[in-house]
Amino acid sequence: MTFKTSTINDIETIFEFYDIAVKYQKTKFNKHWQGFETELIKKEIAENRQWKIIIDEKIVCVFAITFEDESIWKEKNSDKAVYFHRIVTHPDCKGQNFVKKIIAWGKQFAKEKKLDYLRLDTWGDNTELIDYYQKCGFEFLGIITPNYNGLPKHYDGITLSLFEIKLNEDCDESP
Repeated sequence: MTFKTSTINDIETIFEFYDIAVKYQKTKFNKHWQGFETELIKKEIAENRQWKIIIDEKIVCVFAITFEDESIWKEKNSDKAVYFHRIVTHPDCKGQNFVKKIIAWGKQFAKEKKLDYLRLDTWGDNTELIDYYQKCGFEFLGIITPNYNGLPKHYDGITLSLFEIKLNEDCDESP
C-alpha cells in the first residue's frame, strides 16, 4: 500500500470515485455531494493536496487535504492542523479500514510538517459517520454551522460535526 499525491492524469479516476460516493450517499443518507469543479481538483493537485492510496498498482482510495479551513473551523483555524476532505474508497475495497490507514499516515505526515491536529468534518446529522469516525480514534467536538461563503454547494444550509485527533510529540506511527 502506497500513499502518493495525485497527478493531473488521475482527474478522471478522482471524479469516478466522487460519482461512486454520491451514488452510495444517496442510498445511506438524506444528503449527498453536489459535484465539484474540475478547477478545484486541479488546484489541489497542483498544490499536492489531492492524495491517492495505491494497492497493486490500482487506486483504491482518494482524499484531499488542506492546512486551513476557516469557513468550517473558524477560530480553531489558527491551530496547526491538517484537514481531511472527500475520503472515498472504491466499493471493491470497502471494509479495509482506509480511514484508520489515513490516520496512521496523517500522524506521520503531521509530525513531518510540525502540525498538532488531524481534523475532519461530516454532516451534523450523519450519525453513522459520526460513530465511525469516533471508532477510528477521532474525538467528536460537537456540531457547528459553517460560514457557507466559498464552500462547495453541498454545504449550503447544513450543520457539521467536527472531529480531531490531537497529536503529541512522541507520535511515530507509520502507515
